[in-house]
This record gives sequence, C-alpha cells and structure tokens, in this order.
Amino acid sequence: MPVTSRKVPFNALDRQNSGALAERMAEVSRRVIDSGWYVLGAEVSAFEREFADYCGTQHAIGVGNGSDALELALASLDLPEGSEIAVAPNAAMYATLAILANGFSPRFVDVDPRRATMDAQAFAASITPRTRAVVVTHLYGALADIEPISAIARQHGLKIVEDCAQAHGAERGSRRAGSFGDIACFSFYPTKNLGALGDGGAVTTSDDGLAHRVRQLRQYGWREKYNVTLAHGRNSRLDEMQAALLRVKLPLVDGWNARRRVIATRYSQGIRHHAIEAPPPPGADHVAHLYVVRSEHRDALREHLQRSGIGVDVHYPIPDHRQPIFGDRYATVNLPVAEHLARTSLSLPCFAELTDEEVALVVDACNAWSA
Repeated sequence: MPVTSRKVPFNALDRQNSGALAERMAEVSRRVIDSGWYVLGAEVSAFEREFADYCGTQHAIGVGNGSDALELALASLDLPEGSEIAVAPNAAMYATLAILANGFSPRFVDVDPRRATMDAQAFAASITPRTRAVVVTHLYGALADIEPISAIARQHGLKIVEDCAQAHGAERGSRRAGSFGDIACFSFYPTKNLGALGDGGAVTTSDDGLAHRVRQLRQYGWREKYNVTLAHGRNSRLDEMQAALLRVKLPLVDGWNARRRVIATRYSQGIRHHAIEAPPPPGADHVAHLYVVRSEHRDALREHLQRSGIGVDVHYPIPDHRQPIFGDRYATVNLPVAEHLARTSLSLPCFAELTDEEVALVVDACNAWSA
C-alpha cells in the first residue's frame, strides 16, 4: 500500500516563522545589517543578559551551536587527563561526543524508565575513582531527577553539567533548566523550543570563573587578542543575526511551551491502545519538546502512522554504548532500560503550531492501529 499524502507534519517551522513574528524578525534583521557589526556585538551581549535572566543564572555565553556548548563547558572544568564523565546513553551521542572530544572517557549510566533520564541510583553505583563529572541530560523536554543526582555528585566532589538542549523553560519549584548544575548547555537549533534560523547555542552558569573560561574558549582561548592561554579554544561565536532573532522569540517561549503541554496532554488522555504506552500529561518540569510513546511493535506502528499521513520519527534508535564507533569496547555493558527505549520509542508530532484538528487526527490514527 503506498504512503498517503501527509496530513500531519512531524514539524513545520514555516508556521512559527510567519505572520507578525516574521515581520518582527525582518525588522531586527535589517537593524543588524544596518549596524555594520555582525560578530560579538550589541545583540549578542543583550541576548546573553536576557537569556541569563530567563534561566536564573548570572551568566549566559553565546556559542556556535549546542555541541560546542557541551564541548566548551566540559573544557572549562579543567579536569584531569583521563577523567571519566558519567552520562546517559540514550540521547544520540551528543554529550558522549563532547566527552570524547575533550579526551575524557564516558561512563555510561542507565536511565529511569519513567522519564528516560539518568537514574540516580544507577549513577551512584557507577562512580569510580576516575569519575570527575556528570552530564545530566534533560530529555524530550523533561527535567531529569537533577536534585538527587546533584546531591550524589556533591558528595563525591563531582562537577555537574546540564544538557538543556531539549528543555528551554522547564522548571521545578522556582528554578529553571540551566540553573541547577555548575554549568549548563543549550542548543538553539531551529526545531528547539527556542530555535534560531540556523545554528546557535549558549552556556549558562553562575560561576564567574567558569563563565570567564568559556568566553575565552569560544574565541580561540585568547586572554586578549592573539594571546592564547587556554587549550581547547576554538572559533565558536553566536552571531549577531541569530542573537537578534532569538531576542524576538525569547518572550514567546513560555506561551509556546504551554501550547506544547496542551497538545501532549490531549495525546496522553486520548490515546487508548493496548499496544501503545503513552506518557502521563506533562507538568511545569516538562516542556514537551518531543512526545514519545512506546510500543513493543514500534516499527509496525511507525509504518501504520506513516501510511495514515502522520509524520513520526525515532528518538533515538542506537544507544551510545552500542554505536559502531566503539566496536566491542562496551560489549559487556548492559543498560537494559536504555536499550529497551531504543527498541520501542516513537515520537509523534508535537510543536506549538499544531491545530486541534491535527492532534485529533494523530490520536485517531493511533487508536485505529490494528496491532
């Protein structure tokens, strides 16, 4: 049977970047062009202040992309050579690649089946004398169990790095993603809850020393121009145009997140199928970056939804410790929850501009599946 025409896209960035918002972005783009200053200027400085205020941190440092944010954050910690970094294995290697790029070794930790984020007890059991830090990834838009993980890390003298690439605006109590750890990393890739019109990223921290080091590292490791004093420096600067566009979008993020939660709640309440496990409705600590269901027959469900005109995706099909880059290095490492998620997870459309009618189509298609 041929695939039907697409009824519901998995994402549609043109819907967000349209209308009055598009006009406002065009206006600020012209402002940047007319300024004659395109790198590390007034727009970047203003966005850094505004984003730090939004996250509840003392500093935000704009960088080229989310991967650079992770690499530079880890480099800023100045850890001993050969250090191990604890990391969950179910987020597409982004944090793991940053660990490897700094010459460190990943210490893979299984995840909690409820939120798919790092399991605190598994983390505690994984710590070795070589472990120096932990990367805590807030996945699918949900804050990890950052408080118990942080308490364990502090007991062992470990640095805490948050990966907030999918969690802009997620909050617990009075604190937002990006304010819990020693240092945190954001991506502004266009599909993120706060997305640019290209690549971009940021590092947040309330540690003056770490902020100073990241600012050096993003520009070649310079102490001053042409004077390189830090290793692992590079050219990784958020440009003026992207900063200006992000400034326009930042005040809208909480509203977009609220709409995402409405969509996710309707999915959770409406999907009633014996072979589909839907997550509970999200609270304030979940900004519904992705809406991920699970099924033991995931591939059959994916095919059914695609034939029904529903855009879907798989996040993420290969756990880090099973990636070909490692060969047999982690052949004896078994992380059953992460491995199960890789086999069973399927992402449904979840973006703020989805219409109620489209949400209903997705629900109906899921419930109509003949598993």
